[in-house]
Amino acid sequence: MKIGIIGAGNIGGNLTRRLTALGHDVSVANSRGPHTLTALAEETGATPVPVEEAARGAEIVVVTIPLKAVPDLPSGVLDGAADGVAVIDTNNYYPQQRDGRIAAIEDEGLTESRWVERHLGHPVIKAFNGTYAQDIVDRPRPAGDPDRLAFPVAGDDEAAKAKVRSLMDELGFDTVDAGGIDESWRQQPGTPVYGLRDGVESVTKALAEASPERPADHRGQGQVA
Repeated sequence: MKIGIIGAGNIGGNLTRRLTALGHDVSVANSRGPHTLTALAEETGATPVPVEEAARGAEIVVVTIPLKAVPDLPSGVLDGAADGVAVIDTNNYYPQQRDGRIAAIEDEGLTESRWVERHLGHPVIKAFNGTYAQDIVDRPRPAGDPDRLAFPVAGDDEAAKAKVRSLMDELGFDTVDAGGIDESWRQQPGTPVYGLRDGVESVTKALAEASPERPADHRGQGQVA
């Protein structure tokens, strides 16, 4: 598949490494420009591109940048993507550590990914947000392996969700359907499944045990971002 990755941090970089190794055609972009991605491109064979071109022709686009940077993405960043493109949102809201207070999340009760959807103008699939980046490289296992990790996947578009879950299976991970985007609070920071390294049964149980109340250390303070 043709896959676009917007963001070349820990998650974006390791997805670039794994997806190119699996034979996918990966374009990768970051906020600092293609010239800063030369080493990653030489290592992986991915194509460094400007952010505006990352989604061009892509069947899957991964948005993996700080949440507060999502509104700064170019208008129409997904223009030119393939019909039926699945957009993966790996982002998390860290109001005290990084993002500042975002009113729509705090006051309107939007899930983080619903807020991302509003800015992108396209449905998203929430995945990899509670995953340790190094596990993407170090912990893949074949289907049926008792040590295979499982990750929750939330989204409203069932066809896009199926495409993302299939890709994650190819990467060496099981998945658990975590419901629609309005249910994706179950995998936000501070929930039992966030950062959980375990299989399908434990992930399913952790999703069920989540509380919609955002923990105090994951709520914003002070000025609205």
